Amino acid sequence: MKRLTYISKSSRHLSIQEIENIGAISRKNNQKQNITGVLLCTQDIFFQILEGEEESIDKLYEKILVDDRHTDILCLQTEHDIKEKMFPDWSMQTINLDEKPDLIIKPIRSLLRTLNESYRILEKYTQSTIVNLISSGINPLLVTPRKVEKIILFSDIISFSTLVEKLPCEEIVAILNTYFTICTNSILARGGEVNKFIGDCVMAYFSAEQADDAIQASLDILSEVEKLRSDAPEGSPLRVLYNGIGLAQGEVIEGNIGSYAKMDYTIIGDAVNIAQRLESLTRNLSRCLILSVAVKSSTAVSWDFVKLGQCQVKGKEELIEIYSIDNKITNLPSNNIQMAGDISNYLDQIKKQRMCKSEPNFRF
Repeated sequence: MKRLTYISKSSRHLSIQEIENIGAISRKNNQKQNITGVLLCTQDIFFQILEGEEESIDKLYEKILVDDRHTDILCLQTEHDIKEKMFPDWSMQTINLDEKPDLIIKPIRSLLRTLNESYRILEKYTQSTIVNLISSGINPLLVTPRKVEKIILFSDIISFSTLVEKLPCEEIVAILNTYFTICTNSILARGGEVNKFIGDCVMAYFSAEQADDAIQASLDILSEVEKLRSDAPEGSPLRVLYNGIGLAQGEVIEGNIGSYAKMDYTIIGDAVNIAQRLESLTRNLSRCLILSVAVKSSTAVSWDFVKLGQCQVKGKEELIEIYSIDNKITNLPSNNIQMAGDISNYLDQIKKQRMCKSEPNFRF
């Protein structure tokens, strides 16, 4: 048998009668499948324990995941091969904690609210793959490593060290958050997965069949960053915010990598290294987007590819054929040295203007 415990949030406020109806229908359906358990409700939070034959629990949980009466469904625990039920006489006992005045109920309500809030906070610090595994009742720590074909995306801010040197930390964080939001939204909208943020760099990946989505996500990012620059007022550091993107495809290892103190669900392999190297080449080639021939060969859409030649990538003996897209947003305004100088000079002007404004005026 299997026992599954999950917590969720009601998509709308439910009346006492509606909660009772949920319990009545659940009892009727669960009796047919020999499923038992308990449902606790408090302040639009559901906490439910289900137990029964594994196949029956899995089918019921699949229905729960698509039930529009609640959202933010998160599996807290999955227990396999249980020998004895905790609730053998309850096909589904429904307890509305908000209707219970007992003193012992108050800490239970507080516990469930705290538990729900804690998991929502943790979701913000966890990549979607892990959240999806947990929500599906799978323990991520038990997922075995595997070799898979992926398209890797690296996106990095140009001259970020100069921004850090010349701007206050609050402004740096605001710029990073804006930039990361653009990247995340564009990547997720095209079906990609944001794996991690490394300083000012975004590392993401797509499946091998998503070459066109990876390219379009890259163009979306560049387009949004360009709009951010053009909409920024004079004197804003956003006017010199540029980024480079590298795309590479190949076999990688996906799985849990780390130590007993810190575990990371990530991907490693040659394709990851190549994507990072291609991103770094954007400055020298005055192109915001550079992709490998493997990515180009996987596309189904007729893109206007521009061949940039062959390059020597650190760690690779053979030359790599690289491309970009013939689009104005993939062009950087100048080469690496000139861009770095222009960005530095612009930030110096901003700093000087701010200092002048902050100086007291003693003229009468």
